[in-house]
Amino acid sequence: MKISSPAFTHGAPIPVKYTGDGEDVSPPLTFADIPEGTAELALICDDPDAPTPQPWVHWVIYKLSPDLTGLPEGIPPQPVVETPVQARQGKNSWPSGRTIGYRGPAPPPGHGTHHYHFKLYALKEPIDLPPGATKEQLLAAMDGRILAEAELVGTYKR
Repeated sequence: MKISSPAFTHGAPIPVKYTGDGEDVSPPLTFADIPEGTAELALICDDPDAPTPQPWVHWVIYKLSPDLTGLPEGIPPQPVVETPVQARQGKNSWPSGRTIGYRGPAPPPGHGTHHYHFKLYALKEPIDLPPGATKEQLLAAMDGRILAEAELVGTYKR
């Protein structure tokens, strides 16, 4: 299974448009080689370089169709997404404001280069998780159901 983006390559900087310094919209993503038998897909984006005890969560999105070949730019930041794809979204790490859906890179100024891990999961069984779940809740729901994983890493610094 593979995940990539037409906006940036693995290990390369994420364009400002997709960060807290730009439009703060989700980047376009492309999926390939989804394993046979996949019931649904899920995706988590986090930043392990954040100066916090746990990686800073930027995006939790799940209940994605296994027929998807990717996600378009700008998935709406709402718990239940009906268009341009059908999905449920969970909580990011922001303590207030827009806490559901994608929030782009916004590392502390002068903190160096941060690495943003977009992890795609192929699940062999559907998960029953309400909208607004945390990364931890999604990981617990996926336990024992993961067929394959793929990862795309982008970087950003201020």
